[in-house]
Amino acid sequence: MTGRTDALLQGLPPAIGRGARLVVLGSFPGAASLAAGQYYAHPRNQFWPLLGALWGIDLAAWPYARRLAELKSRGLGLWDVYAACRREGSLDSAIREAEPNDLASLRRRAPALEAVAHNGGESARSARLTAVLGVAVHRLPSTSPANAGWSFERKLAAWRAVFTQHGLIA
Repeated sequence: MTGRTDALLQGLPPAIGRGARLVVLGSFPGAASLAAGQYYAHPRNQFWPLLGALWGIDLAAWPYARRLAELKSRGLGLWDVYAACRREGSLDSAIREAEPNDLASLRRRAPALEAVAHNGGESARSARLTAVLGVAVHRLPSTSPANAGWSFERKLAAWRAVFTQHGLIA
């Protein structure tokens, strides 16, 4: 026993429609996302603003359920590589005792799947698990506020290239 009292945290369910062509995989929801029960709920996370910029809509202003419906209608799915873990705070570097999600089920969940995009470095550590799916695997710069080394414009360009390649934007 380590003496730590942090409980095992449970992640969010997949937001993946059967028509998803691209699934973005984060590592594990931060504290704000877990508290809200929503992917990328931290107000400084750039995920929703990036997608809004790619699609020309203000996704961040929409209710969460409408955002998820829009993603699904455009062929995008969301999930995380970890189903559960122990962590104090929200940093990926604090993740301990991580339990992986069933990433092998992605092909069954999304028969039209063309690609997986790992949102950040911790997620990308699971690329060996997604590579066996037989789809393209991309590593995207993290949308987390902790990734201050990349400007919004630089992140947007990287995300635009992957979304264009898989037909999620023209």
